[in-house]
Amino acid sequence: MDDITSSQNVTSEKPAEHRQAYGTAKTENLRDNGLWRIILPAFVLICCLVLLSFPLIILTPLFFNSLDVNAAANLANTPLTWIWITMVIIEVGIIAIVVRGLIKIFMTTAGNYQHQ
Repeated sequence: MDDITSSQNVTSEKPAEHRQAYGTAKTENLRDNGLWRIILPAFVLICCLVLLSFPLIILTPLFFNSLDVNAAANLANTPLTWIWITMVIIEVGIIAIVVRGLIKIFMTTAGNYQHQ
């Protein structure tokens, strides 16, 4: 029994590893030209504009059609103008939250890196 416990208490020391740098990081050209600092924010702005424009392109004709006196809903005495106004307000609010998040994520990241 003593032989088993004494062999478990033995600590094995590992020899120190010898490390050597081969200089690959020195030979690589890790500098960028900074073009991504222009392309990334421009792409994010274009995506935000597209995100904002699509619902408004769809809802604007529906809203103007609901203002027409000869529209089917107005002839039936059930105007739908309030629905389109509510939908525009809700969608613009949701889009504003998404755009704010995209701008916080991508615009601040691109601006924090300094060109060396």
